[in-house]
Amino acid sequence: MEPFIADLLITGGTVVNETGRFVADVAVKDGVIVFVGHPALAPRATRVLSAQGRHVIPGAIDTHVHIREPGMTHKEDWRTGTRAAAAGGVTTIFDMPNTDPPTWSLEALAIKREAAERQAVVNYGLYGLLDERALEAIPDLAAAGVIGFKLFYGNTTGNLPAPNDGAVLEGFEMLARLGLRCSIHAENSPMLFWREKRMQAAGRDDDYAHWCARADIVALESLNRSIVLSEWTGARIHIVHESCARSVPIIRDAKARGVPITVETCPQYLLLAAEDLTGAQAGIGRLNPPIREGAQRETLLAALRDGIIDILATDHAPHAMAEISRPSIWDNACGFPGVETSMRLMLTLVAEGRFTLEQYVRSASAAPARAFGLYPRKGVVQPGADGDLAIIDLAARGTIQAGALHSERSRFTPYDGMRTIGLPVATIVRGRVVMEDGVVAEAAGWGRMERPAMPAPAPRNLATTTEAILRPGAMPF
Repeated sequence: MEPFIADLLITGGTVVNETGRFVADVAVKDGVIVFVGHPALAPRATRVLSAQGRHVIPGAIDTHVHIREPGMTHKEDWRTGTRAAAAGGVTTIFDMPNTDPPTWSLEALAIKREAAERQAVVNYGLYGLLDERALEAIPDLAAAGVIGFKLFYGNTTGNLPAPNDGAVLEGFEMLARLGLRCSIHAENSPMLFWREKRMQAAGRDDDYAHWCARADIVALESLNRSIVLSEWTGARIHIVHESCARSVPIIRDAKARGVPITVETCPQYLLLAAEDLTGAQAGIGRLNPPIREGAQRETLLAALRDGIIDILATDHAPHAMAEISRPSIWDNACGFPGVETSMRLMLTLVAEGRFTLEQYVRSASAAPARAFGLYPRKGVVQPGADGDLAIIDLAARGTIQAGALHSERSRFTPYDGMRTIGLPVATIVRGRVVMEDGVVAEAAGWGRMERPAMPAPAPRNLATTTEAILRPGAMPF
């Protein structure tokens, strides 16, 4: 019998999953992990990569990325965005639907998918848009393999209007039957627009104006509304970029009641403080929802450690440099690149003893895979899982440099000059090394579209759905 030969063998490393760590070699064949075990039993391989003194973890899955293509490639495209992901140890990204055109039809999905298939270096999931003007497209988009849907309750790049709550209820009823998860930008648009207009009329144009317009209540009201609609319909929801310490008990209580909710936060809400963002940093650090006062950070980090907040994402949101340096804070674009720096920042917290490496793996890889129907194919280093891996050096020291970011049209970050401890030194996508020692390979088109395999749906209150009450003579009892 011809001896088995793997495509890639990673030797000498310590494998880390969310449940623990152990020394083992890892082999990948045809994109799938085929061996995790003692070096004496490891197969031969076409390529051998040493991880001596380093750790091998499942590649990060970033559930919140804005690639900007189609329609806004002056900010980012699939080549630059996925190269940035590869540089940061991220092997799968989920791209948001607020592009031009929005991803709210099969035609728009096809445009985006073609661009991704041609350029992507890492794997990707594509969100569909939950919009009252396109509810009828939800089943078709689901059948076409979108990773989930996105609801913008708060305003965003692209200025998509927040849907009417009746349309959201109907959309959730549809998603509850399909079983797909809906990611929600939970801010109350009428509140924030009212406050912004009032502040602008009063002449507020200072560094803290944006933060003041979006006080915690703007997010808390929308979070509670999302939970009520999810609990009523059975729709699985995911709250994106959670920024408020006051949200934590609400989330805990909802989960205890069985609401099908997951939640993400981002490094900026764990590391940065509104009171420090002045001058040029105020423009760079303008986000929706805003970075809040520093006193909220530890509560959010503790919730992420404990799993009350499930997922670490980034809200990677690139813009052209001119769009974040305008004289008025109200005119500056919201967001900054994050997919490349996230792992470095979180490994620094690991080095400081504030987060464990296992907790990082859970929040950045295993939990996203479970929430969006990719586990155990992703999110764990074990035979049968995809060969999506990152090799990290926990001792590597460095400094984040905005000018070196792989998001070539968006080289700004509030972390510029920040010293870090811990670094991804190799990124492996389905067995192919797409980044090694900071150098990203020319691997355009290697990324694959990921489709969810969600648990069976569990819709609720079916007698009162919009579909049910449209039937002549229908009664909910």
